[in-house]
Amino acid sequence: MLTYVVRRLLYSIVVLFAASFIIFFFVSVSNDPLSFLRMQPTASEITIENISERKHLDEPIPVRYLYWVQDMFTNQFGTTTIGDRPILPDLTRVMGHTLQLVIAAELIAILLAIGIGVYSALRQYSAFDYSATTFSFVGLATPVFWLALMLQVLFVNIYLWFDIRIFYTANLSGIDPGTGLSFLLDRAQHLGLPVITLAIASIATYSRFMRASMLEVVNSDYVRTARAKGLHERKVTMRHAFRNALIPLVTIIALNLGALLSGAVVTETVFALDGMGFYYYNQLLLGDPYPVMAWLMVVATLVVVFNLVADIAYGILDPRVRYD
Repeated sequence: MLTYVVRRLLYSIVVLFAASFIIFFFVSVSNDPLSFLRMQPTASEITIENISERKHLDEPIPVRYLYWVQDMFTNQFGTTTIGDRPILPDLTRVMGHTLQLVIAAELIAILLAIGIGVYSALRQYSAFDYSATTFSFVGLATPVFWLALMLQVLFVNIYLWFDIRIFYTANLSGIDPGTGLSFLLDRAQHLGLPVITLAIASIATYSRFMRASMLEVVNSDYVRTARAKGLHERKVTMRHAFRNALIPLVTIIALNLGALLSGAVVTETVFALDGMGFYYYNQLLLGDPYPVMAWLMVVATLVVVFNLVADIAYGILDPRVRYD
C-alpha cells in the first residue's frame, strides 16, 4: 500500500503541473486582464504599462507561465492584477466557509443515503423502495438553482405568515452574530438552506448507487453461503454485504466531495455565501485571471487528492484489493 501511495503521489505532482499549464494557457488567451482597467477614464497609459510590465503581460505565454508559477510559490499563491494583493488569504477565508457548508451537507447526505439505499435493496419492490426511487429521480432532475430559489421563497413566506425565523435566505451570518452558542445558532440558521440544497442533490445520487451496489452484493455467492451456514440475517447484511457494497459509493463520494469543496458555485451564488463558489463567480465578473487560475488550481488539487483518498479507501474496505 505504501509503495502505491508514493507512486500515486509522484504521478499526481506531474498531473498537477500539466493541469497548471493548461489552466494558465486557456485562461490567459480567453481575455485581456487589463480590459477592465482600459475602460476606466481615470486610468493612465503609464499605469497600464506599469501593470503590464510587472505582470509580464507582453511576454510569450510560456515565459509568463514560469513567472506565474514562481509567483504562486513565493508570493502567497499569486497576486491580483490590480492592487497586487496576495490571493492566498482570500482563498483561505472562503475555503473555510465552504468547508462548513460542504461537510454538514455531506454528513447528512451520506447517512441518509446509505440508510435509504440499504433498506430499499433489502425491501426491493416494496412501497418504500418505489417511493425512494421516485424521490431520488425527482432530486436528480431538479435544477439546483431552482431548488435553492424555491426554498428561499418558502421560508420567506413562513416568516411573513407566522413571524417565525427558521432559516435565513442569504449571507453567511447576521450583522451581529454574537459569540458562543449564539454564534453557532446564527451560523446554523444561515447555512440551513444551502445545506439542504446540496444534501438533496447528493442524497438522490448516493442512494441510487447504494441500492444498486447492495442489490448486487446480497445476491452474490458468498452472501448466499453465509446464509446457508445459518448466520443471523443482520450479521450477514452488515458483515458480509454492507462493507463490500460501500466500495462503489466511496468513489462517488470522494469525487463529489472534491467538486463540492472546490466551490458549489450555483448554491453559494444564490444564497450569497462568502465561499469558494461565490468567490469564483465574482472574480469572473471582475475579469481578473490570476484569482481564477488560483481557484482552478485548488479545484485540480482537490480532485487529485480525493481520487487518491478513494483508492486508499478501497484497500481498507476490501481486503481483496492489494496494490503492492
